[in-house]
Amino acid sequence: MPTKVRRPPSKPADDEHVRDAARLDGNAAAGILSEIFVPDVTTARTTCASCGAIRMLGALFVYAHGMGMVMRCPTCNAVLLRIARTGQQVWLDPTGAKLIVMAAEPA
Repeated sequence: MPTKVRRPPSKPADDEHVRDAARLDGNAAAGILSEIFVPDVTTARTTCASCGAIRMLGALFVYAHGMGMVMRCPTCNAVLLRIARTGQQVWLDPTGAKLIVMAAEPA
């Protein structure tokens, strides 16, 4: 039987990391997220896997730096999404988001 790997809970960014990042709201991620998702994804609701808070992506805290950004829960400060751009690829790590719900395009 495979062993399940457990990750330590996300910790708030320390002062050094906060100084290196520009803290914005989740709407700052609209441009990079529009490369992945066609609808305006900032209006999508996400559920934090850590505390269960439900927020629109546009309400998350965004820490922008270098090649990408980290989106954190305003309630518990856990990391919900990590987004990075490398050359011709955009990487999305939604590990901290339990669920992301977007409105469907009209048929």
